[in-house]
Amino acid sequence: MRILVATAVPAERDAVARALPGPATEVRLPAGTLHHFRTSPHEHDLLAAGVGPALAAASTAAALTAALLTGRPYGLVVSAGIAGGFPPEAPLGSLVLADEITAADLGAETPDGFVPVTDLGFGTVTHRPPRGLVRAAATATGARAGTVLTVSTVTGSAARASALRARHPRALAEAMEGFGVAEAAAAHATPVLELRAVSNPVGPRDRAAWRIGDALSALTEAYGKLTPVLESWDPHEPYESHEPHQPHEPDEPHEH
Repeated sequence: MRILVATAVPAERDAVARALPGPATEVRLPAGTLHHFRTSPHEHDLLAAGVGPALAAASTAAALTAALLTGRPYGLVVSAGIAGGFPPEAPLGSLVLADEITAADLGAETPDGFVPVTDLGFGTVTHRPPRGLVRAAATATGARAGTVLTVSTVTGSAARASALRARHPRALAEAMEGFGVAEAAAAHATPVLELRAVSNPVGPRDRAAWRIGDALSALTEAYGKLTPVLESWDPHEPYESHEPHQPHEPDEPHEH
């Protein structure tokens, strides 16, 4: 199976790369440079897709299209990187897997508060990775499963952090690319997974308290544990990427 891993920046891409046998082969695309690894018979292509949902979606879509045109499409897309975590559920250095990838600020402000674009009668705000894959990945990595929010503006205040948690009580983390990557994957009918290592708490921005290096190291370790799960997963597992959230089954790794 071919797996496309989309990160925001090269530092995250390189953290994932350290979990794979090298050296990598570089493949230049209009959307960027793929770092290609073969773990026979599987392949992992790593792409620093850019910061923010729009650029992440465009870059991921371009890579997916290029693979399709060669007759060797990807079987899975993974959005991977570091993120802010909502304490106390997602402390610094912990791992989070998305069972819901949700655009937290896609909608409209009204006198009664924020309204998601779905309540306006169009679009989608949530993609759901395959449940079985999330379950197996969480077991292998020790990650907690829950909602990972995608934002275009990183949260910088306690008030906004509280508002996000009030709207999304299952949220464990926020980042800036997952929903864009998921939109591109959905356009190609390709399953998606999101893995995040927590580098800072969601809320007031205290850069002195960030642990980016620790989070990148955690990402490397997690992807190393995740690789055999991805390579043994059946990409034909039935799932519905826009499925409304259902309560977790008793044997799932985490329940709110």
